[in-house]
Amino acid sequence: MPIKFHYVYVLRSLKDGLFYIGYSEDLRQRVKDHNSGKNLSTKNRRPLELVFYEAFPNKFDALKRERYFKTTKGKTVLRQMLKNFLIQ
Repeated sequence: MPIKFHYVYVLRSLKDGLFYIGYSEDLRQRVKDHNSGKNLSTKNRRPLELVFYEAFPNKFDALKRERYFKTTKGKTVLRQMLKNFLIQ
């Protein structure tokens, strides 16, 4: 039986340059939903690009990581991890 992964992802708005951090069990569909306006939080910030994700075999771990990335320290770490990408 294949492992079901749980994803923490980061989208960047091409409109305002800001990040959106989320969780999903179906990453591809979730990104499509964001870009088609189905998510109220990002509807007016489209288009969005997927800039980072992590996959976890355990939902609890993925949700814990999502909460961390939404903290001030987590956002700082995320920006540091994506530093070279962001200066392109």
